[in-house]
Amino acid sequence: MKAILVALAIGLAATTAGAVEPDEVLKDPVLEARAREIGKELRCLVCQNQSIDDSDADLARDLRVLVRERLTNGDSNQQVVDYVVSRYGDFVLLKPPFKASTYALWLGPATLATIGVIAVVVFYRRRGAASVAAGAPPPLSEAEKSRLAGLLEDDPR
Repeated sequence: MKAILVALAIGLAATTAGAVEPDEVLKDPVLEARAREIGKELRCLVCQNQSIDDSDADLARDLRVLVRERLTNGDSNQQVVDYVVSRYGDFVLLKPPFKASTYALWLGPATLATIGVIAVVVFYRRRGAASVAAGAPPPLSEAEKSRLAGLLEDDPR
């Protein structure tokens, strides 16, 4: 029983793309390899964290079919990617290019993290300065000192 489970696990791990259906696979192994290569670069617009080769969404299937159609019509890999990007924008790429329209995508997380660190530093500095300023009470006046001395003399301890 263990051997069957191990063999099944190895067989599942050996598959290159889980969502590509048998009717989508091209007969030409070279074109199919190119389609898989392109499919790994394109994001499923429904799932957003998977490539179109890994996604079971209908839109991902449509994109896989479109990629294979374009390849069989003679397009190069770059022409296929450019065509898909022209229809869906740079967001369809798992690794979008670094250009003006994608600056927020590339720099946004680092900017937010930097702002967060600055906010924490400012918060603790202000908190520390306020506690130091509020931490030292003003000295006792002469009247307060004499009253305190009187209270201490009356203490029965």
